[in-house]
Amino acid sequence: MPQTAPPLSRLPTFGEDGHVHVVVETPKGSPNKYAYSEAFGAFQFKTVLPEGTSFPYDFGMIPSTKGDDGDPLDVLLLLDAPAFPGCVLEAHLVGVIEAEQRERDGEWERNDRLIGVAVKARTHAHIHALDDLRPGMLDEVEAFFGHYNELTGREFRVLRRGDAEAANALVRQGAEAFGKEGD
Repeated sequence: MPQTAPPLSRLPTFGEDGHVHVVVETPKGSPNKYAYSEAFGAFQFKTVLPEGTSFPYDFGMIPSTKGDDGDPLDVLLLLDAPAFPGCVLEAHLVGVIEAEQRERDGEWERNDRLIGVAVKARTHAHIHALDDLRPGMLDEVEAFFGHYNELTGREFRVLRRGDAEAANALVRQGAEAFGKEGD
């Protein structure tokens, strides 16, 4: 009998070399936001971004993790060219934008954005830390998430920026929280 593959959200968090697995949900340049739905086993269309707005980099999730918002941890992925929804690859984390979102109900919840570089990237191969990013890039990314959330009736507030060690610690915490789901 053939073995059934696990849902993408339940793939291993880490690859063989200790890099994180990333499942791309929304490709760079897309004006549409997609998210993996475990219930459907497919990518679900979530929304259209405002006219003239698109995702600045590939955006996805780290499988088998759970953030404070109850979803897999979010990751912004630097890659040479846009990938496609469902593409699974490995990345090394270079940092994190620790942030909160105020939902429509007025409650604040953590919703961090990890920053990763695809292991096989060439254009971004020199990036190993947030300081290696071009000047102003993180400001632009933070402004994108702020604007995107504002237009969807939410508020996005940056708490701080963290290094690769902080990003990896969040992934370990997220993997532990995910593992507790079955307890």
